[in-house]
Amino acid sequence: MNSAEPAIELETVTKKYGDVRAVDSLDLVVERGETYGFLGPNGAGKSTTIGLLLDYLRPTSGTVRVLGHDPRRDVVEVHDRVGVLPDRFGLYEDRSARQHVALIAETKRAGDDPENLLERVGLGDAVDDEVGGFSSGMEQRLALAMALVGDPDLLILDEPFSGVDPHGVRRVREIVREENERGATVFFSSHVLGQVELVCDRIGVLHGGQLVAEGTLDDLRARTASPNDATMEDVFVELTDARVDDGGDRR
Repeated sequence: MNSAEPAIELETVTKKYGDVRAVDSLDLVVERGETYGFLGPNGAGKSTTIGLLLDYLRPTSGTVRVLGHDPRRDVVEVHDRVGVLPDRFGLYEDRSARQHVALIAETKRAGDDPENLLERVGLGDAVDDEVGGFSSGMEQRLALAMALVGDPDLLILDEPFSGVDPHGVRRVREIVREENERGATVFFSSHVLGQVELVCDRIGVLHGGQLVAEGTLDDLRARTASPNDATMEDVFVELTDARVDDGGDRR
């Protein structure tokens, strides 16, 4: 493996469900060490793209590479080196937070101390509590702790701010920065636009399964008529509205 290869590389990737193109000829490159925000409205294809990266889904056409590997052929290698917080996940209600993290550590053959990871995400007081009594925000924090097991080279977070209170949002943001400073590439999808602009090196806007804009927030502002002090929300709406007007959303 060439360490200079991108962390994520998709070349003309399409994923079809019947006549619907959930992802449509998508070209995407995320370099090693980047923090990349993947934005789009519900149904834009963000979670489908993440599923393709992890071999949860197979592309209809095109090429997917993760950390220099084909996830279809090298799925174990990819999953050992990637930490994932999925948009939807299941937990064992009768098991503790500690047991959940320990299970992932065993699967990855990692030496992480579950208590340290749970403390890091703000669950230090609930290490041995059964997960069935957790709030949705606590479940999200637990899933993040599980994603951090093994010091992953690539951290994929699908809607990491979902169900998390303001303190939890701040903690997630801090962890993203810490992981990036450690050397990890961080790729996360979100519709919480204000959080994305605070932590990301670059932002990609997905709409109708296609990447309609990409760059820094300043780059994206330059593509619109928005003023220099426009919020990310203003820029996002203008970019996606323009795409709809051009007929770009074919679904």
